[in-house]
Amino acid sequence: MKFLRNFFASILGTLTALFLIFIFFMLIASFLGDQDKIVVSSNSVLELDLTAQIKDYAPKEDNPFAEIFDLSDGKIGLNNIINAIENAKTDNNIKGINLTTSFVNAGIAQTQTIRKKLEDFKKSGKFIYAYNDIYTQKNYYLSSVADSVFLNPVGIIDFKGLAAEILYYKDFQEKYGVKMEVIRHGKYKSAVEPYLSNKMSDANREQTTSFLKSIWAEIINDISKSRKISAEKLNLIADNSNGRNALLAKENSLIDAVIYADQYDEKIKKAANTSKPKTISLADYIKSGKGRISSIAKNKIAVIYAQGTILYGKGNEDIIGQGIINKAIKKAVKDKNVKAIVLRVNSPGGDALTSELIWRQIELAKKEKPVVVSMGNVAASGGYYIATNAAKIFAEPTTITGSIGVFGTIPNINELAKNMGINAEQVSTNNSANYSVFEPMSKQFYDVTKESVERIYTTFLSRVAKGRNMTIEQVNEIAQGRVWTAKEAVKIGLVDELGGLNDAVKYAAKLAEVDNYRIRNYPSYKKDIKDAFKVFPFVKIDKEAILKETLGDETYRLYNNINQMKNLKGIQARMPFIYTIK
Repeated sequence: MKFLRNFFASILGTLTALFLIFIFFMLIASFLGDQDKIVVSSNSVLELDLTAQIKDYAPKEDNPFAEIFDLSDGKIGLNNIINAIENAKTDNNIKGINLTTSFVNAGIAQTQTIRKKLEDFKKSGKFIYAYNDIYTQKNYYLSSVADSVFLNPVGIIDFKGLAAEILYYKDFQEKYGVKMEVIRHGKYKSAVEPYLSNKMSDANREQTTSFLKSIWAEIINDISKSRKISAEKLNLIADNSNGRNALLAKENSLIDAVIYADQYDEKIKKAANTSKPKTISLADYIKSGKGRISSIAKNKIAVIYAQGTILYGKGNEDIIGQGIINKAIKKAVKDKNVKAIVLRVNSPGGDALTSELIWRQIELAKKEKPVVVSMGNVAASGGYYIATNAAKIFAEPTTITGSIGVFGTIPNINELAKNMGINAEQVSTNNSANYSVFEPMSKQFYDVTKESVERIYTTFLSRVAKGRNMTIEQVNEIAQGRVWTAKEAVKIGLVDELGGLNDAVKYAAKLAEVDNYRIRNYPSYKKDIKDAFKVFPFVKIDKEAILKETLGDETYRLYNNINQMKNLKGIQARMPFIYTIK
């Protein structure tokens, strides 16, 4: 009896201590929140630093300890960036924008969205200046929108056109006896090509060349308008790397002047018309409340963000699972104040079953409220699957989409096992199509799996045909796993209109016949209380950073590519390859 009394007393004491610790940290958080309240001063210049990872949607950390110990993941939402620039346009305290980011950590379509918003900002009459020691190609693309672009005297501009690199593993597999068994449909469905060959197929080279040229044409066209340089001359500059030093960059009009950072500071002062301009970072401007558009409207347009690889299950901020996404769709439908839904898709695809489950939920939502799709950097394969039944599809010109095709991959270590002297024997009760990683794939298993792949491909075609008002034959002609840019996709009927998220929202509001509305973002990502303690310094480990530092960027990419493929389960509706655009 005494033991039980002591036991329960210990439990009560522990719970009381944890509660008091929690209250203590809440008080600290409240105190720090009051102390660190950000105010936008007059004569401020907004500094755009885009080196943090940019996601379409980066919800605020709901962990109470993260802010106290400054342990947030550092990601920034594209929606917050766009809202901040919109607010800065009419903010009397903001005199202009200073673009000095050393790196743009965003996709091409996201970068184009920000660039368009900066073009809109210039209509206010406020200045945008850009300065750097070294401009990467994406950074220069963004910075070229500025009124004036400046470069350090010993700086360079990496302006040479686009290139894509794909890693192939056929020899690697044969050398080590570990291979991926592949079943696919679609001559362009080359996600599995690196496991079947040591070189790029003609079909893959065709589609890669096509979408790279389409993206590059957009970049050239935008820079041409801003810098008043013909597309022909810009291509000659790229061919000859005529941004490789400051003098050549100035001679070819890529920049306006060659100056040092201190001289650039003087230009900022002059543009801001003050001897002491104050600088406010984009992050602080967003924290001050400028990362959202204030509205008291009762009507709402729901924006549901589907970002990341599609995997069966609950999902999270980086993974599209039917659990979180379908829950968000149901919530938006149930909310009487939500008048329309915009599904923002940024995904290379993934699990075909999950894509079908989300497609079905959207199909049900359409019966209640208008559903419009906005595509981000990529909305391909499974990402296109979940988008195809919307009332209208918007995409940026550089969005990568299509890839209507499916495949299945299964690891096999038969050769490795033989080389190591391992023999596996199987016993079963039936003659079903069983599979063992230690044995070569049987024809029976291949046939059964191939049938599943073909069935899902046919279903995929039918979903697209219904959503896009096309025949299955018409869809099949442009499918086969082929990737397109949205600019190309408009011509073949896979995308309705070129435009950003804001265009999709406006159209959704039009369908719902509402003029005054506000945005409601979904999903909500809640963490369990046990996860709150994972942010403490002594337990916070960035495995990705450690692997990159240990292996190096190129080796890490090889490891990551193989790791992604080996973790795929079931039939995949996924992008045709893992690519790196340089």
